[in-house]
Amino acid sequence: MDRSTSDQRPLTRLGRAVRAVGGGTASRGAGGRGLTGIGTAGGGGAGSAGAEGGGGGRSGAGGGADQAQHREQHRQANWLRDVILGGQDGLVNILGIILGVIAGGGGKVVLLAAGFAAAITESISMGAVGWTSALSERDYYQAEQARESAEIDATPEAERQEIRDIYAAKGFAGDLLERVVETITANRDAWLATMMDEELHLQPVETPDIFRSAVVITGATLIGHFIPLLPFVWLPRTTALFLAIVLSALVLFGVGSYEAVTLVGDWRKKGIQMVLIGLGAAAIGFLIGRLFHTAGG
Repeated sequence: MDRSTSDQRPLTRLGRAVRAVGGGTASRGAGGRGLTGIGTAGGGGAGSAGAEGGGGGRSGAGGGADQAQHREQHRQANWLRDVILGGQDGLVNILGIILGVIAGGGGKVVLLAAGFAAAITESISMGAVGWTSALSERDYYQAEQARESAEIDATPEAERQEIRDIYAAKGFAGDLLERVVETITANRDAWLATMMDEELHLQPVETPDIFRSAVVITGATLIGHFIPLLPFVWLPRTTALFLAIVLSALVLFGVGSYEAVTLVGDWRKKGIQMVLIGLGAAAIGFLIGRLFHTAGG
């Protein structure tokens, strides 16, 4: 079942144990890129392949470390995504409520009551959304994994050809390609994992990651709510409103800049973009409050 065999992403599921197959052939055939993820999968076949190139054991050990680092980088990216999702949502949501209540003529008590109620309920809701979303990703992965496993059992030659096509598209050819295919398909678990990653581009979702995502989103959303809201607890309304807008703009700019520095993009452009989106969305709350105030007056 060929879904995307022409993808040119870096190799991520075949062990570096076969990186040195045929001396330096692997480096030349695959543009110098190593294969990660399987180590000594395939038992003796993999071991002999590694021996032919010399240093297969070292490559296999390096592959395990590289794979762990690869997973950790994904976790860090997901953590940043969750912080931005929760924090930005909480901050923009409460700032819109504050502006709407003030524009609608509401007093400080109404503002604080509405603000804290929204902060608690929205934080719990966002955490629940993060939890159910991650559960859905896990269930989808498991469903696709079961389907792919059944295909390997039912049509092994066709699935073996898909492995061959995937790595041929990455620059492997001839005897080296055949040994790569043999190494992967000699170990059924490694074969299935390679199909999930290289063909479907899906990564497993672990239960601890699901829990972490829900907790991070909940906490980030709550903190995001408190940033514009807390000035109204201690300061006069006008001063608090000015401080809430300034703090919100600074936080949004900082989040956008950090995202660009950590991931990709220009930090100034990303920061300004985040400020415009956030304050623009909050301004809609002011317009709605003003509309109700005018209609009620």
